[in-house]
Amino acid sequence: MNLYVLDKTFKAIAVIDQYKSLIWTDRYDQPGDFELDLPAGAALFRYIQVDNYIWQNKSDHLMVIEDISIDTDVEDGNYIKVTGRSLESILDRRIVWGQANLKGALQAQLKSLFTANLIAPTNADRKIDNFLFEESSDETITALTVDTQFTGEGLDEVTNVLCQSSGIGYQILLDEQKRFVFSLYSGADRSYNQTANPYVVFSPKFENIINSNYYYSKAACKNVTLVAGEGEGSDRRTLSVGTASGLERRELFTDARDISSTTEDGTLTTAEYNALLTARGNEKLAENTPAVAFEGEVETTKLFQYGRDFCMGDIVQITNEYGIEGAARIVEIVMSDDETGFTIYPTFEMIA
Repeated sequence: MNLYVLDKTFKAIAVIDQYKSLIWTDRYDQPGDFELDLPAGAALFRYIQVDNYIWQNKSDHLMVIEDISIDTDVEDGNYIKVTGRSLESILDRRIVWGQANLKGALQAQLKSLFTANLIAPTNADRKIDNFLFEESSDETITALTVDTQFTGEGLDEVTNVLCQSSGIGYQILLDEQKRFVFSLYSGADRSYNQTANPYVVFSPKFENIINSNYYYSKAACKNVTLVAGEGEGSDRRTLSVGTASGLERRELFTDARDISSTTEDGTLTTAEYNALLTARGNEKLAENTPAVAFEGEVETTKLFQYGRDFCMGDIVQITNEYGIEGAARIVEIVMSDDETGFTIYPTFEMIA
């Protein structure tokens, strides 16, 4: 696999065709990352610079070089370790400047937030040039609504929370005009739960799972939260979100003091304020659901090929040798290339 180094203007300035190892990870609802180990060389080191970019043809994503280290070893030689994250990580360079009340269609509200904080902010220094919010027409996206409030959070945190709680993904890709194009998306359902799309099944029966790891945990699970908003002591406004009883009840405290009933448009009613507390409580509970993951090395060159038969975010059918079966979303793709060869490791998140 050839890697290309791009400068800050996205001009290709070097080709990396020899390296010790590469781990390249794309993700559905948060930034991806990469780790590259290559022999140290003065010529190449001129191009491997922080804030330059790495691109390879097996992924749609562009990676930003963020860290560079040099390891010297008399026996094994000197190596450069290069790491960084995908373009989605640029969202953590901006925060919600002040208070943002999001109520209505999720996509429209997120676009408004991006416009105010990086596309056309009142402070020109906060603008990121050539950033485009591309609206999706997918009904899965357009049907989503939001009613919440943020103050000071990073745009990456806001986007992660809204997408993860809604089961959708996001990406920032570089288009032909060298613009950062942000978009929300939802993968296609290719499981046995539907008939609109061809099935994609990973199973020992089809000999397309080479090895797998299954993980299930309720250790961090919470299903009821006491949300505490503004106020002090006994005057603090609180609300309970979630229902469960007895041993099945797992409680969590959510500090929502940052949610204010006073906004730029006036004072919220009790019902409006409670709706914000409820939304925050649901967001926190969504972060503390039972952890169910299925990851494995799959055969992706014969029966089902990544990028042709299934993509990031798609829901597929999986079965392991112990009879654990169900629909699962592809939330991560890890590409590994070293002296043993090239492999793809998808991570699946089971669908309840």
